[in-house]
Amino acid sequence: MPCLNISTNVSLDGVDTSSILSELTTSVAKLIGKPEAYVMVVLKGSVPISFGGTEQPAAYGELVSIGGLSPDTNKKLSAAISTTLETKLSVPKSRVFIKFYDTK
Repeated sequence: MPCLNISTNVSLDGVDTSSILSELTTSVAKLIGKPEAYVMVVLKGSVPISFGGTEQPAAYGELVSIGGLSPDTNKKLSAAISTTLETKLSVPKSRVFIKFYDTK
């Protein structure tokens, strides 16, 4: 089961988190090649984060999957996740850091 954990210093009060969770779930499932029913997404807001010495909007993510990850796939996942966070939460793509774990 792929699991995407996202923490951001952006407040999620008043934000339609359902649309973010849905969009991220679809992106992960499509790019990894697993059914959406197996994908978990956790989104935490208002987490104290400093990135590059500032507390401007930023996000940290970890994606764990049993298979399905590769350098090319990870690049596509980074782009899709960053785009969603930029569009929905105004976190610049340059302030998103994602770690990928492919477990056997």
